[in-house]
Amino acid sequence: MVSTDLIARARAGDGAAFRELTEPHRRELQVHCYRMLGSFQDAEDALQDTLLAAWQGLDGFAGRASIRTWLYRIATNRCLNALRSASRRPAKEWDIPGVEPPEPNRLGEIVWLEPYPDALLEGGIDVPLGPEARYEQTESISLAFVTALQILPARQRAVLILREVLGYHADEVADMLDVTVGSVNSLLKRARAGLQQRLPPSEDPAPAPHSPAEQALAAKFVSAYQAGDIEALVALLTTDVRVSMPPIPLEYHGRDAVARFYASIIGQGRTYDFVPTRANGQPAFGAYLRAPDGIRHATGIIVLTLAGDRICAITRFDNSVLPRFGLPRSLPD
Repeated sequence: MVSTDLIARARAGDGAAFRELTEPHRRELQVHCYRMLGSFQDAEDALQDTLLAAWQGLDGFAGRASIRTWLYRIATNRCLNALRSASRRPAKEWDIPGVEPPEPNRLGEIVWLEPYPDALLEGGIDVPLGPEARYEQTESISLAFVTALQILPARQRAVLILREVLGYHADEVADMLDVTVGSVNSLLKRARAGLQQRLPPSEDPAPAPHSPAEQALAAKFVSAYQAGDIEALVALLTTDVRVSMPPIPLEYHGRDAVARFYASIIGQGRTYDFVPTRANGQPAFGAYLRAPDGIRHATGIIVLTLAGDRICAITRFDNSVLPRFGLPRSLPD
């Protein structure tokens, strides 16, 4: 329990007391904002807005709910405000010089999607969950899940996250959103249906994080990619594999389309190096293209989504995300 003395000191303007109140919840609130907004940068901005609003509005904390629940209320409503008012990250054109990609199957909708570094997940997903939670925390930070959330209307998204990811009761969520319990139940029903359309249950679960099976599959991907071996690469993919590359809206679906895409990218005298990292609980790599002078220039971060012993999705993000992973723009010879 938070002491009344600590709250009183924070209300009196004691910044250290306010940080002591809020710091234990900072990382999980950032993850919450990330699920809501799909963008790491937007989530960080929403978190800062949340903490500022909490500092300015601490006199309004009545103590009927916990500080944690009160902060989630503020964070959720700040995210809803952001979704109503802010323009999202715009789409970009293809950005690898000298490479002409084939015609895509379709254009992606969620061009503002950004990855979340695993190094920052500590304290963000190992959080206490309420009795209504239905999703594992690792599943609910995966790229597939976060992408599917972005398809939902904003209030449906908020209700589903609060109810089924964090496990809040319907009456608690109704209080957070200033709606009726009936509205919460209706929004949740529609959100479940929308999520099910976008995120059908997988028959082949991904290998456990850091397991030998996961590491072996990731190593095979790197080996095939670096060798320019399209046949070996395609053999690692599911039949319905998807390649996307936000903020570039190009998407390739199915082995044949993906094979054509990678035939334009790898091989043909291009040499790539990979620096391992992790994003959204998934194996990932900083990808670097070797120039004639030997310097290796970053082409972005590649995140693998696994299903059983195959890769079911490959998501490439541009160089703007590198600093969050501690990766440089180039590597020396």
